[in-house]
Amino acid sequence: MTETTRTKTMPIPVGGADDGRSPEFRLAMGALRRLREDLFHDAFAYRPLPPLRGDGPLSRRLPERARRYAAWTPHALVTAAALLVLLISATSSEGGGGLTDLLTVILSVTPVLLTLVRPVGAFWFSMAASPVVAMFGTAWSDWPWAPATFATHLVVLTVVAARTRPRTAAWMWALTAAYGFLIETLLGGGHYASNSVPFLFVSALALLVVTVGQVRRQAEREVTAQQTVTAHERSRRTLLEERTNIARELHDVVAHHMSVVAIQAEAAPYRVENPPPELEKAFATIRENAVAALTELRRVLGVVRAEDYEAPDAPQPTLADLDALLANVREAGLPVDKAVTGAVRELPQGVELSAYRIVQEALSNTLRHAPGATARVEIGYVLGGLGLRVVNGPAPGPSFEKSTHGAGHGITGMRERVSMLNGEMTAGGTADGGYEISVFLPVALAEESA
Repeated sequence: MTETTRTKTMPIPVGGADDGRSPEFRLAMGALRRLREDLFHDAFAYRPLPPLRGDGPLSRRLPERARRYAAWTPHALVTAAALLVLLISATSSEGGGGLTDLLTVILSVTPVLLTLVRPVGAFWFSMAASPVVAMFGTAWSDWPWAPATFATHLVVLTVVAARTRPRTAAWMWALTAAYGFLIETLLGGGHYASNSVPFLFVSALALLVVTVGQVRRQAEREVTAQQTVTAHERSRRTLLEERTNIARELHDVVAHHMSVVAIQAEAAPYRVENPPPELEKAFATIRENAVAALTELRRVLGVVRAEDYEAPDAPQPTLADLDALLANVREAGLPVDKAVTGAVRELPQGVELSAYRIVQEALSNTLRHAPGATARVEIGYVLGGLGLRVVNGPAPGPSFEKSTHGAGHGITGMRERVSMLNGEMTAGGTADGGYEISVFLPVALAEESA
């Protein structure tokens, strides 16, 4: 029983070195499989040529009406090539008119038009029609490619290569070369000269140009996609960094308050003479819950601390520390004024901390991106919360462009703080070339009265 089970679970090598086949054989079988996938599987499947997209570098410059017509440019080029083949077939025929000449024209033009709807099928149709046209529709000196089939097959190869992968273009050229060699070997005796080498040379150049263009466009698409992903990841990383910084600061604020609650709950029974047991039990429960909450808070939010992060020795800054911040900014060379309206009062520490950080980041942006400008900080205490407005004028000298690395980092942090407090924020340029940031942080009446 054990032996049987072991036999069933043993891996079976597939196409490896132990299957008894040589590497050359596996290489040949792989090539035949790819050939079958590219040129034989669904060879006559319906694949209409799609119109051009209107977002190209040239299409965007055209008027709207002309842009609609420009989308059908590939179809017009194929039709023009079919007319050129028709003209070559009509002028090179030596049949003197009649059914033979009509058949030659049909066999020459049909493959070109067929590339619009069945590209791989057009290649096989052109291959089948080439010997017929060469034998009945032209002089024997043009062998094995008559003038009409020369133009037809060249157009077909180019269009099909542009509509398929580069590997398909290589297969078509190889089969075309094999066809020319076979025809010359079997039926070449007695004819004047062969034009297979010129045709293969010209077709190779055409396919090379088309393939290089395809590879370049594919590379550009991949680079654009990679740049989009990189920009998205950079923005996401910036957002996560800002949220981490906010979480660190709020962790220190909340941990401080929870510690105060635990200490006061432990000391409260000693402030009352002969407290009832129910009161002692209530304070004990409050202290236990506060300590448990503090432990969980440190456990959960402690993961956002970097290894080199150290908790600040002093409490987190508030709006009361704003004057010291403005003094430092003035020493750095930024003239800044402050205006306060409304009744100044103490707000929740999270609101005070976020307001301080927003003003700090706004003034830092002014120093970096508008050196020499002046700034103004306005703080408004209203019934429903706190209003902030930081505006700077234009830089007196040439403007410094913002670096794309970490672009929007400060604005992202401000928006995260405002969003955390369910506030509102607007940021944008002013009419005189400066920049303005307006923020409103709501504060519930219950919190204010507390």
